[in-house]
Amino acid sequence: MKFMKQLYISLALGLLLGLGACTNLDETVYDSLTDETIDVNDPEIVGYMMGEVYAQFRFLYWGWNGYFDLNEECADTYMTPKRIGIGWGDLYVNMHKHTWNETQGHIEGLWYYAYVGIGYANKTLDVLPETGQAQAEMRFMRALNYYVLLDAFRNVPLEKTQQVEAGYLPEQVAGDTIFNFCVTELNAIKDDLGTEKIHGYPNRFAACMLLAKLYLNHNAWFKTDDNNYYELALAEVNEIITDGGYGLAPNYLDNFKADISGSPEIIFALPLDGKNASHNYLVNKCLVGAGAAAYGYNGSPWNGSCAIPQFIESYQDGDNRLSDTWAGGVQRMAVKDASGEYIPQSGDPIPFTTDDWAGEGVLNYSLAVHSIDNPGAYQQEGYRFVKSEIVAGDYGTYGNDVAFFRYADVLFMKAECLLRLDRDQQTAADLITEVRSRSFDSAAKAQRTVADLTGGSVYAYGHSEYTSEGYNNFDPASHLVTNEGGDDIELGGLLDDLGWEFVGEHHRRQDLVRFKMADGRNVFNGKSWFCKDATTETHWDYFPIPKSALDANISLKQNEGYQTAAAND
Repeated sequence: MKFMKQLYISLALGLLLGLGACTNLDETVYDSLTDETIDVNDPEIVGYMMGEVYAQFRFLYWGWNGYFDLNEECADTYMTPKRIGIGWGDLYVNMHKHTWNETQGHIEGLWYYAYVGIGYANKTLDVLPETGQAQAEMRFMRALNYYVLLDAFRNVPLEKTQQVEAGYLPEQVAGDTIFNFCVTELNAIKDDLGTEKIHGYPNRFAACMLLAKLYLNHNAWFKTDDNNYYELALAEVNEIITDGGYGLAPNYLDNFKADISGSPEIIFALPLDGKNASHNYLVNKCLVGAGAAAYGYNGSPWNGSCAIPQFIESYQDGDNRLSDTWAGGVQRMAVKDASGEYIPQSGDPIPFTTDDWAGEGVLNYSLAVHSIDNPGAYQQEGYRFVKSEIVAGDYGTYGNDVAFFRYADVLFMKAECLLRLDRDQQTAADLITEVRSRSFDSAAKAQRTVADLTGGSVYAYGHSEYTSEGYNNFDPASHLVTNEGGDDIELGGLLDDLGWEFVGEHHRRQDLVRFKMADGRNVFNGKSWFCKDATTETHWDYFPIPKSALDANISLKQNEGYQTAAAND
């Protein structure tokens, strides 16, 4: 298996990431492989298929409307409003308002890439030895895809082999079957995965992390109240803490650099490369075109996504994660230092006169945003997401690695389990304080108490949009507002801290579904924010099965709650 391991790594980092650039006609053309032409006994071909499993998960995460978008666009921190004068952003309105249905394209990519990745994993597992690291990695990646599908859709087809008869249609199973399959698989492969840390590849502790995620969210997914799952999650994160050898990175932004392979915090990453595996489009999705100059970036951003104002207002005084994550206010040119490196935001203000709400003729991102669509957002409105390092030159964020699992989350999960189990609550508070300490200059401000974490949220929940027109006009008479607050959120202080630490890390939708209000509803449904209204309906916790999937497989049944929604759209 040592040979397979080396072949696997070299293919994944070389050939497999650059198939489109191959012009030597003497080479095997792998992108035209079919079931008839694949020689599964050729280790090079098997290595190619293994590499494709990783490649498809990158597409799943960063494809248009991929896992990042699905988890962030519908939450209370980040949005893409319809931009007045630009003409795009409107496709995200239904994500923000929670009015999506099976006919809309947001969900198709996630479903498609997950099952393509599962198909490649099954193809390799059909021919690999039954034990060893290679098969363990493929089983981990298959379980990871099913975890994503379970979180997003609940009831999905379970495929464990490609050795099926022609015309076979996979059968849909209940979410608890997917859950149990993932748990069984991950426990079975822990030892074979080993403990070696290789950037971009899973090890034993990545399996522990995925198990902990499954256990932590079980009660929210299946509407149960079983503390045993918090005990199971606690055992998994304790193993990582005790045996994993991970630690917090000295600086918060060390985890969001283009290359995060040196961070001691990364448990499992999706490695990207600006030339061969460029996926992370946040630089273009978020910044105003002229705003690229603040980072020495040569591209042409599209001016789209921004922060929800209520979330920005929730940050505590002294929290450096606010400026680490969001660009707000006057934007300045990046200037080269003596070594030729660009220093972001170090020069003169960037000239910009369109929708000049401040009347100063410079680019000035405002905290306030009119609405998601009525009338929408003017061009300088909204703080911009810049947590993922914007690299000067041509690449921006397109080659930035993704920290899919990191150690700070381990500490947060342990704290949450302890709080939910009503055990060692001071330890829970100390863990959150430990994570916060690197982001505050004052130890006193970094400290979180048990009362802070178990009390309500400071987020000013409620509908809050301005229907007035004019970029410098926030007419109080046009302010549609409800004041719901967050005092009734159980463990609301912990939910706040999760937002400040993990915003933009495919976290927030899942967290909002997991945290409840005093009336039993979860925050995802039970609270309003910006232009999204509270509801008593619960089917928004998951997404509908895409219409394209239903059309392709007549055995599939639409998820509960969406038949009527689709018919009435």
